[in-house]
Amino acid sequence: MKIAFIGQKGMPASYGGVERHVEELATRLSKMGHEVSVYCRPWYVRMAQSSELRAQSHKGVNLIFLPSLKTKHLDTLSHTFLASWHALFQKYDIIHYQSIGPSALIFFFRLFKGKTKIFSTLHCPDYEHQKWGKISQFLLRLGESIAVNFSDQTITVSKTYQNYLRRRYGKNPILIPNGVNPPQVKKANLITKKWGLTKKSYLLVVSRLIRHKGIHTVISAYQKLKNCKQKLVIVGDTAFTDDYKRELLALSGDNSKIIFTGFQTGEVLAELFSNAALFLQASESEGLSIALLEALSYGVPILVSDIAENLEVAGSLGFYFENKNAEDLKEKLVYLLSHSKLIKHKSQKAKQRILMVYDWGKIAQQFGLTYLNPSRLPLEKNPIRLIDYTLS
Repeated sequence: MKIAFIGQKGMPASYGGVERHVEELATRLSKMGHEVSVYCRPWYVRMAQSSELRAQSHKGVNLIFLPSLKTKHLDTLSHTFLASWHALFQKYDIIHYQSIGPSALIFFFRLFKGKTKIFSTLHCPDYEHQKWGKISQFLLRLGESIAVNFSDQTITVSKTYQNYLRRRYGKNPILIPNGVNPPQVKKANLITKKWGLTKKSYLLVVSRLIRHKGIHTVISAYQKLKNCKQKLVIVGDTAFTDDYKRELLALSGDNSKIIFTGFQTGEVLAELFSNAALFLQASESEGLSIALLEALSYGVPILVSDIAENLEVAGSLGFYFENKNAEDLKEKLVYLLSHSKLIKHKSQKAKQRILMVYDWGKIAQQFGLTYLNPSRLPLEKNPIRLIDYTLS
């Protein structure tokens, strides 16, 4: 089959859960024998900044570079429109839109090329994110409605969002989650040279610096700790949210133990996961956090907000604090940092489960089967039976 992905920023992924999701799927589908194309934004893909590189493929996947208006409100819309227009003139068997914003243009494809199968993966209800105003929220909700009603099949990455869409629209989205690769466990080397970090000497946050990720809650809680030996390492950077980053820097003040590393990938990121004492995630809303899955796959103990999407992943094998409550997070940190045997036991059990259930290889196979047999039957008659990924 000829498959095209539209809506993501591009690949190879340097940051972003959607981009990681697409790269993991696209490369595996290519190895299965499919002809896969991914539409990319040149500003995102560093390897594409010179014109001679823009026509190249990556791990067997065709990369198609089209421009975008790089602003908060127009970047995704402009690129998705151009990608959809370009795709009209290609002989794709499958067009797969990513996220609710880009999915608003599914109707465009339905009008002009109705025989092509259209899939949409809805990663999270983006309209809940605080960075969007009322008009943007309305358009995002419209995109969600179009995706559910006009796709041959709608896919979600979390059971929480799947259940919401079923209630809201009376349709039958299916669940195929994000995944992880086997961890590349590394000794502290590069991170020691860069930031003076050693084994178990820091608490780790891996996230884009966006308000709904709750990083301000983590910093507020950390600042309340007394005599904490561990540093706080925040890995990630802005996504049209420079004002929020300035707020976080101001909240950190002159505390030299709070380290902002910017986006990290490859060996540096592997070292950061491998040597962390604890992984923190304070997201106020999520889809299905790949960073959380990765932390669990490395056997890092987790302390995360008690939102449904986080509970879905780790269940009784994780530790939780009340969403948006910095005081509760501080108290849980104090407790966990003094109970290393308890958190080690749980983290090892969680690692085994995550690597068994959230495997990108199995997940790519599920997508391949779904492409061959998209179902638009009523909920109770859906013939597709996918693995239940949630913790029983």
